[in-house]
Amino acid sequence: MTDIDKSSLSWDEWDELHFPRPAENDFDQVVENAISRRGFISGVLAFGSGAAVMGTGLLSSTSARAQEASRFPFTPIDIQTDGAVHVPEGYNWKVLVGWGDPLFSDADGYDVTQGGGAVEGSDRVFGENTDGMETFTVDGRQLIAINHEYVNPKLNLPAEQEGVAQSAGDVTKLQNLQGVSVIEVAEGPDGWAVVKNSPYNRVIHHRTEMQIAGPAAGHDLLKTDADPTGALALGTMNNCGSGKTPWGTYLTCEENFNGYFGTTEAEEDQKPVQLVDGYARYGIGAEGRYQYEKFDPRFDTSLNPNEPHRFGWVVEIDPSDPESTPVKHTGLGRFKHENAEVVIANDDRVVVYLGDDERGEFIYRFVSNGTYTPGGPTEGLLDDGTLYVAKFNDDMTGEWLPLTPETTGMDAAEILIFARTAGSAVGATTMDRPEWISANPNAVEGYCCLTNNSRRGLRPNAGGDETPVGGPNPREANKYGQIVRWRPHDSDHASDTFDWDLYVMAGNPNVHSDAYAGSPNVTPGNMFNSPDGMAFDNTGLVWIQTDGDDSNEGDFAGMGNNQMLAGDPETGEIARFLTGPTGCEVTGLAWSDDRSTMFVGIQHPGSGWPDGGSPERSAVIAVKRDDGAPLG
Repeated sequence: MTDIDKSSLSWDEWDELHFPRPAENDFDQVVENAISRRGFISGVLAFGSGAAVMGTGLLSSTSARAQEASRFPFTPIDIQTDGAVHVPEGYNWKVLVGWGDPLFSDADGYDVTQGGGAVEGSDRVFGENTDGMETFTVDGRQLIAINHEYVNPKLNLPAEQEGVAQSAGDVTKLQNLQGVSVIEVAEGPDGWAVVKNSPYNRVIHHRTEMQIAGPAAGHDLLKTDADPTGALALGTMNNCGSGKTPWGTYLTCEENFNGYFGTTEAEEDQKPVQLVDGYARYGIGAEGRYQYEKFDPRFDTSLNPNEPHRFGWVVEIDPSDPESTPVKHTGLGRFKHENAEVVIANDDRVVVYLGDDERGEFIYRFVSNGTYTPGGPTEGLLDDGTLYVAKFNDDMTGEWLPLTPETTGMDAAEILIFARTAGSAVGATTMDRPEWISANPNAVEGYCCLTNNSRRGLRPNAGGDETPVGGPNPREANKYGQIVRWRPHDSDHASDTFDWDLYVMAGNPNVHSDAYAGSPNVTPGNMFNSPDGMAFDNTGLVWIQTDGDDSNEGDFAGMGNNQMLAGDPETGEIARFLTGPTGCEVTGLAWSDDRSTMFVGIQHPGSGWPDGGSPERSAVIAVKRDDGAPLG
């Protein structure tokens, strides 16, 4: 273990290192039958038939048909393997803001000699590793709320420390660079830029005061010595995907929170992780990724065993009021949240779709008891309701299973605090890492990126649930990912039943000739792997962002850098719009109020970005058409 560079591990690799799953399971025969070529291909054909029923003609789509029916206002681009961003002819891009850029005039700018900058003032600059984002118009001003998922201590701390925090000051700096930035931006003659010193500019980090609301607020499992009420938390962390409410607030989603906690207790005195409520299922171990526990006792589980229960929630932020207190909504459940997609049901109840981004975990839905009225009160709409979990049947139907004391045998608060355990209790379908969920604005249907799953058909999930090959997860040791789609019955997002199909199975037709080549709408000209981010524009096109293997070797030969593609749900056509620099994830997408600009996140870029400098900085870029026309 000492030879591993832990700072460079992905979160999946971190969990695998600390919580390896058994190599054997008890459903090998199920896997063997499902993965056979005959059974496999017939399953894919079944998906195609279902897709045709739902109006996409997935299997009947051809290149000629796609070209004839194309609604894309751009010429698709080729793969790229360099350190720059590429967009189609007739489009341009510019960096809007990057890690370390000051949001206020009293903050120093980015300084490469100090890991971006000093500890002092690090809570007044733009944070690192952007992810989900949403735009808001407040009193005629354009605001963007942007997540900062994690940091790279090797870049943030002095080089001689090799990424290891050695003081409370080091930890404070790492905490300041993660969370959420709310910024005002404006477009001038030189393009978009941050409005420095705007009264709306705000940095929300790991020590920002948060209200805990909803059914689990005040529960004993959320109480600590510092907060005996269990209703006031400090900070939000590992902010991955996002969401936007109809009433104009921002939803930021806490994902891999487990890696921030550890213990200073001697190994021989540590309680086995299986004996602590929820620790094993949620991946909380003895060692924190950033060594917070050594300098901030709040993250030392031997001193504060309930502190991890106060993370893994969806947090609501009001970007229009920089003095407002963010709210953690326990009604939406606790797990590794990717994003929160909010829609309104036919009877005006609020529906929120949620994915749990870990191999073999679940897709959830929340349905409020109250109804939304524009301009009316919104209190309780994200907490007072029922949390459901998805079950996908092999006949391409599905149902939302309610998580209640009657169905789970758990009390109402514990269902939310340990939502994974509740999902297992009712037999939810284990999925291939559910990431972003997006709802089509022009049809009553939802889409979820299932990014990949190296354990599919090989190992159970963290709760011991089987992960058989089949249904919406049709490939063993899934390297490429897929996008599942469901259409609620009665054209109502509050319906408890739905039909489903696969919009696309990513793959590599240059390397494989079986189902690992992908679905028929994947070709050598548009292939990709690991769909992650996803958002619909106003025209009904779906924009797909990737966070996959860009080695261009082996199974991933010819796939190029990570990218953003556009998909047409009506024809099944998919076309490449943007490629990011080598080493990066393309993540986060929002549009300016006039739709003339796409704001896109470039996370952890590699060498050569954006100007050959080192170290490379994550950033948000602004993409426009040369003629200024809307982008969707």
